[in-house]
Amino acid sequence: MEPAPGTLYVVPTPIGNLGDLTLRALEILGRVDLVAAEDTRTARKLFSRYQLQTPLLAFHDHSGPARRQRLLDDLRAGKAVALISEAGMPGVSDPGFELVRAVIAADLPLVVLPGPCAAVTALVGSGLPLNEYFFAGFLPARDAARRQRLRQLREIRATLVFYESPRRLPATLAAIHEVLGNRQLAIARELSKLHEEYIRGPVAAIREREAGRDWRGEITLVVAGAPAAAKASEEEVAAALERLQAGGGELSGRDLVAALQAEFPDWPRRELYRLVLAARNGER
Repeated sequence: MEPAPGTLYVVPTPIGNLGDLTLRALEILGRVDLVAAEDTRTARKLFSRYQLQTPLLAFHDHSGPARRQRLLDDLRAGKAVALISEAGMPGVSDPGFELVRAVIAADLPLVVLPGPCAAVTALVGSGLPLNEYFFAGFLPARDAARRQRLRQLREIRATLVFYESPRRLPATLAAIHEVLGNRQLAIARELSKLHEEYIRGPVAAIREREAGRDWRGEITLVVAGAPAAAKASEEEVAAALERLQAGGGELSGRDLVAALQAEFPDWPRRELYRLVLAARNGER
């Protein structure tokens, strides 16, 4: 397939095993006019493996607005450009996001290829619920800010996914234990590489078992979401009903049920109606 002129192609690259590059990604990287790469050294290893000769241009956190503008100018001039990150899906916790946003703002053509992503790979391998997840990127490096961020995420019911450096991992596990409690989590290390490893279990047990370990490699953390709140007891609902009735004003049965449902969303409406009816008949 010949790349379309003036189009930015967002191309995921392997997160470890170079054999994970898709055939479509290989074709695009080999045929575009230019590849913008977060790390040209890593890109050259991939290019060497597949004998790619496409020109490379560094595009990273320190590239600045001028480099982004140069790429926009190339696209407007009709060049086909591919964007790759150091590994995985461009734009996920890397500077590719800014270029994608600029291309959309300029109303230029954009094509995103599917492919490797450490966050999704780790999530699937974690064994934790997949129906809903919250990707939070990298936690702050400073301890106080890290704990504050975890407090902001504490009530989220979805499975949490983080990227983390091996150097900060022990401090992050301690913060998770303190702020979120003894939740189930998985440490996914060196995904798709020779020393790939999953460490699963309650955070307290993992901290004890891995204490003093010299962590190395790329790490993704997957943490169980907040546990569901326990359903209120019938006594608690009845007490709330008494409070509503004693609050003054003549509330209809429908109004009482609606007020109780707002306070106790886990209770079925028919059960609330039963309690209201019983209270009105003097059965409680």
